[in-house]
Amino acid sequence: MAQFQSGDLSIAYDDVGAGGRPIVLVHGFASNRNENWRRMGWFGALERRRMRFVALDLRGHGESGKPHDASAYGRANMVGDIFALMDHLQIQRADLLGYSMGARLALAAALAKPERIGDLILGGIGGKLFDPPPPGTLMADAMNAASIDAISEPLLRSFRQFADEQGEDRLALAACAQGRDTDFTPGEVSRLSVHTLVVAGARDALAGDPADLAACIPGAKAVTLPGCDHFSAIPHALFKAAVFDFLDGEMG
Repeated sequence: MAQFQSGDLSIAYDDVGAGGRPIVLVHGFASNRNENWRRMGWFGALERRRMRFVALDLRGHGESGKPHDASAYGRANMVGDIFALMDHLQIQRADLLGYSMGARLALAAALAKPERIGDLILGGIGGKLFDPPPPGTLMADAMNAASIDAISEPLLRSFRQFADEQGEDRLALAACAQGRDTDFTPGEVSRLSVHTLVVAGARDALAGDPADLAACIPGAKAVTLPGCDHFSAIPHALFKAAVFDFLDGEMG
């Protein structure tokens, strides 16, 4: 594990392998680089392909800095950490793979600086990207709850349980959930000029249909993983196969 300073925060990352254009891995909410990518088999799969990959812990997660101020977690700050890491490693251009919240950030990065992104893979998101967020601060409330028993909604309960299992800082995660700012619009996404793959599980009620999102992105491809929900899709062999086929140009 290595660290660098992005503004006044320390960001933890791994930089593995050499040769070719690297791929940057961006994990989901309440996860971290070790859980989302190493334990789920992505590190091993990428190493077997002799690819260089860089995985970071997003601010508020894993071994990175964990501010408790919601203003620290706006899209610009979190996307800024990705580009700051690329600058730190002197990577001018990289492929980008994000999952769930990480996919939202990867999409935002590609919209902000498309010249720095090669191939873009968005996992765990789909047509529901454009749905308005639920009213209130439900995810932050779940993270702030004194006990998991106080959370009745199954999805929120799953995220809270996952955060507890990872030993994450719940106050930082609550601030991260509250700090979410501008949502995406179909018009904004339609301007994306990066070669894009969208992947989600067929049973992923949080993401929706990946084809609905891909249809908004010029030239994008979509893959639906049969039988997978939001959590079981991450380690699935078909997810990895789709990503590698896309990176190899097998999807056109």
